[in-house]
Amino acid sequence: MSAVETKLAELGLTLPEVVPPLAAYQPAVQSGVYVYTSGQLPMIEGKLPVTGKVGAEVTAEEAKDLARTCALNALAAVKSVAGDLDRVKRVVKVVGFVASASDFTGQPSVINGASELLGAVLGDKGVHARSAVGVAVLPLDAPVEVEVQVELTEA
Repeated sequence: MSAVETKLAELGLTLPEVVPPLAAYQPAVQSGVYVYTSGQLPMIEGKLPVTGKVGAEVTAEEAKDLARTCALNALAAVKSVAGDLDRVKRVVKVVGFVASASDFTGQPSVINGASELLGAVLGDKGVHARSAVGVAVLPLDAPVEVEVQVELTEA
């Protein structure tokens, strides 16, 4: 077990299976020393635990937990191409999308779920640049979606 997966276990988490693509794309691709994930939905065992807009059907706290699940799914996608999460040199950028009710403005707090998970698991390597964007709707009516870009150590 990698040091990163050991840290996940200490946090009471396990790395899930990679979420299969919903359309014509790959969950993650590597280009040189960088891995780019596709947008990761908060799928748990192939299903969305909740759907709807944040600030309406979904609370900000629920959405923050879902963003954490998205980040965990993103780590699984990174591992699928990198082979070992201990190769992560740093998380470079996180982009989070929040399906928002028209008056909801707490997107940064929601995406903190992903950022905080990456920091807890990777320490200083998990500190990153970030965007948190409100959108009208996401695939499958998911409340949140997160994509991650990481730099790897040389193989």
